[in-house]
Amino acid sequence: MTAVARADSTFLPLTISTAATLARDPSADPAVRAVHGCACRADAAAAECWAALLAGCDAPGRRLLPTRLRELALSTSAYAGGLAPGDRGRVERAAGRIVEAVADRDGAEFAEAFVGYDQAVATALVRVYSQSRRATR
Repeated sequence: MTAVARADSTFLPLTISTAATLARDPSADPAVRAVHGCACRADAAAAECWAALLAGCDAPGRRLLPTRLRELALSTSAYAGGLAPGDRGRVERAAGRIVEAVADRDGAEFAEAFVGYDQAVATALVRVYSQSRRATR
């Protein structure tokens, strides 16, 4: 099964497209497909949470989002064989900002924090892939 980037990704476009691109490489670690699936689920939870924030309600996505973010971080770490301390710190700080924004019902902070989270996870994926490519040469 080949991963396909979702055209409608709202909150994790870099992570979803990076994971999909890496998964298409025949020599890529199959664990990157799990990262892609987790990223799609986290993105869907983020979209639901965003809608809940805008509507001022308490949709299930608000409660599910922290779990989905942890799953994505764990699958990325598994793909990477453990995140480098710098990558791990960036991912954890950005996830913390997202959770705090949800608790504060701060839509602007939520959106800004997701930019950082998306960039941190996508960067970790590319770094691992690049290192694995160098190692096989």
